[in-house]
This record gives sequence, structure tokens and C-alpha cells, in this order.
Amino acid sequence: MFTQDRAQIRSVFFRAWRNYRSGLPLQGIEKIILEVSLRHPEYHELLENPERYQDSDYSPETGTTNPFLHMGMHIAIEEQLSIDQPAGIRSRYQKILKQADDAHAAQHQVMECLGEMLWQAQRSHMPVDEKLYFACLDRFAGKAGSEC
Repeated sequence: MFTQDRAQIRSVFFRAWRNYRSGLPLQGIEKIILEVSLRHPEYHELLENPERYQDSDYSPETGTTNPFLHMGMHIAIEEQLSIDQPAGIRSRYQKILKQADDAHAAQHQVMECLGEMLWQAQRSHMPVDEKLYFACLDRFAGKAGSEC
């Protein structure tokens, strides 16, 4: 999954879904992709049609969410939580989860903060700022449903 090639990344999503639908065993990251995909039934039609969606563009100007970016951020959060990296993410997530009372909703709150941190880093041409990430997460942990 660690590549800049959009087609390669999307192919992993399509392959994981195809293997799942065919009853074939899933390998490595495909297991996480499947878990995330199953929580997003709105993307199942897309995953069923790689020839149609492999090269689709999604831009903020069109008002459409990039489903691959969305699912990829879920995967990144799953990975962060599994190894508690950055250190402290897991405890912050647990606080958010207690308020959200739903793991998917809690991850969407974390995603808001992750997206903000990445956007700020890209905009400023600087490395990601964990302090910014944690400040946003702490706001969510302190107030259910608040915005970063």
C-alpha cells in the first residue's frame, strides 16, 4: 500500500473485494481493506466495478468524497491504533469512542483530525504536526460532536 501510484493502490482495494466475493483467502492488508469496505456499503458498487472506477477522479470542487482516500484513512487509523503510533493515539481514541459509543463514528472523528493535520502539513510544506493532531483529538475527546 505504500506507493504513490494511484492505480496500484486502487488495485489492492479491488483485489481484496474480488477475493472476498470469490471466497478466496485474503492476504495481509486485504483483511483490513475488507473490514473497512464492509463498514461502507455505499462503496460496494464501486468495488464491484473496477473497470468503471479504476481511473475515476474525485476532487473537492465536485463535492464528491474520494472513496479510496476515505477508506485509506480508515486503514491508516486502524494501523495507528494497532501500534499506538503516534504514541498516545490509542488512549485519545478510547476517550472519543466512549462518547461516540460507535467505533465507526469515533474513527470518523479521528479522520477529521488526521485530515486537518495532513492538509496543514501539505499547505505549509512542513512535516506533519502531531501536536496539531492531538489538540484536535483532545477537542473531540472533550466534546462529543465538536468540529476541529
